[in-house]
Amino acid sequence: MFSGVVGSNGERWKQLRRFSLMTLRNFGMGKRSIEQRIQEEVQFLIEELRKSNGQPLDPTFYFSKAVSNVICSVVFGDRFDYEDKEFLKLLAFMNEIFRGASSVWGQIYNFYPKVMGKIPGPHQKMFNAIDGIQEVITTRVKMHKETLDPNDPRDFIDCFLIKMEQAGTGVRVEFSGHYPTPCMCVTLTPGIEYQHECFNYAHTVLQMPSIPTERIHKEIDQVIGRNRAPCIEDRSHMPYMDAVIHEIQRFIDLLPLGVPHKVTRDMKFRGFLIPKDTTIYPVLSSVLQDPKQFKYPHQFNPGHFLDDKGKFIRNDGFMPFSSGKRICLGEGLARMELFLFFTTILQNFGLWSPMSIEEIDLTPQMSGFGNVPHFYHLAFIPR
Repeated sequence: MFSGVVGSNGERWKQLRRFSLMTLRNFGMGKRSIEQRIQEEVQFLIEELRKSNGQPLDPTFYFSKAVSNVICSVVFGDRFDYEDKEFLKLLAFMNEIFRGASSVWGQIYNFYPKVMGKIPGPHQKMFNAIDGIQEVITTRVKMHKETLDPNDPRDFIDCFLIKMEQAGTGVRVEFSGHYPTPCMCVTLTPGIEYQHECFNYAHTVLQMPSIPTERIHKEIDQVIGRNRAPCIEDRSHMPYMDAVIHEIQRFIDLLPLGVPHKVTRDMKFRGFLIPKDTTIYPVLSSVLQDPKQFKYPHQFNPGHFLDDKGKFIRNDGFMPFSSGKRICLGEGLARMELFLFFTTILQNFGLWSPMSIEEIDLTPQMSGFGNVPHFYHLAFIPR
């Protein structure tokens, strides 16, 4: 559906991935500067949740607005106000794409793209959403062109425009005039949807009686207290919180299909011949739910990432961001956001659901490209 890093291969993929990684790192990916952006944004979220006064609410768009603003500040140069109409429109488009790609119609489209692109159906909403995102980004690109200073790039868009000028007309198609919009789409959509759906799922998971949230609160109080904002350095001193976040990602299996790969040579796999240039999708579920890697693959158990002494341990089966050279570009950002957002929210609030445990359904509402959770109301009770 999109061009860009996810949908390309060969030399184009190498150039775009190298450029995207370098630019994101220059603007703070994996550095303290991005940590400060996250810490600032999570405080905006905390203030919004406080306004609920402990009353149940649907947290879906609260999480979406917050996590989106972090990457938007890198791509567009600034965060959006939570009630900004353009921002809300952008988030609605991204959510429609994720849900559409995960629906039955989206899966049929993947098998028969030429046919499905021409016939009516719910999947057309997904295409309209893609067009909508491209329109928003195209407008932003035009604005950036008018105020561009090649010696002082402000964000991802500026860097792409500068790269286009350096490449020269017709030299590299991956940096040609038509290309920044789909590249921005692919930079924005997957990471934002992964994290906000992860938050939606996770806070539902934390309602289950088998989850000792009091242990999380105790660890937060011992390591951080209540008077300062969590920082990424705290993670190494909070093995249980780290294990809970890892287990949430493993258990919810949000993206069961990894991004497409292409076989570079004829190869045999489990007795089958896979010809060169065949497109394959790694089924991440097969690893995240592998009983050889995880003792209780179908149960939520933070002990999968803890040793006998309660220290955090890594597991080779943990690969929610895919694996290999096509691993998610935003893995570092996502890991940092998940820790800082979860920790800050649970530092400030206890969670309560107006629904009984029997009514909470953790099976996906739909499953395709992603596992889409059911929507539930939660109450954020100030601690």
